Amino acid sequence: MNLPKSNLDDVDLALMALLQKDGRLSNAKLAEQVALSETPCWRRLKRLEADGYIEGYQAVLSRKKLGYGVLAFVQIGFGSHIGEAPLRFEERVQAIPEVLSCHNLTGECDYLLQVVAEDLEAFGVFVRDVLRELPGVSSIRSSLSLREVKMSGRLPVGPEARS
Repeated sequence: MNLPKSNLDDVDLALMALLQKDGRLSNAKLAEQVALSETPCWRRLKRLEADGYIEGYQAVLSRKKLGYGVLAFVQIGFGSHIGEAPLRFEERVQAIPEVLSCHNLTGECDYLLQVVAEDLEAFGVFVRDVLRELPGVSSIRSSLSLREVKMSGRLPVGPEARS
């Protein structure tokens, strides 16, 4: 694996890979799986957190079980990039819980949003009442996910990462 030059070794990468698979692993289990005693393992974890390699811990929830039947990818176009509109747009988008991710892009659209909604009607209302009201928005194009083939936030680190 070709990571940027850093102070990470194979044990650090293995720890991060294990935590990506199961963020609830105890320090004792982690230490056992990477062949360290508990105190050095804990110190490594704290260093990885302090250095920003581990940004946080969270549970992966089932959007379907929670009633979010629609997953949409929304392309946002801006009429003009002059002034404060892009910055205000980005600030507002961060506060909208239905927007799972927002990316500023090159190419045909300016932003790509990943959005969840309970159903198509709720998604339509969301587009009309929320997205169209955001600063700077001049066009909105949506694509709905028919079936989720793969969803992961895991980065390729550790022994299973390809070289």
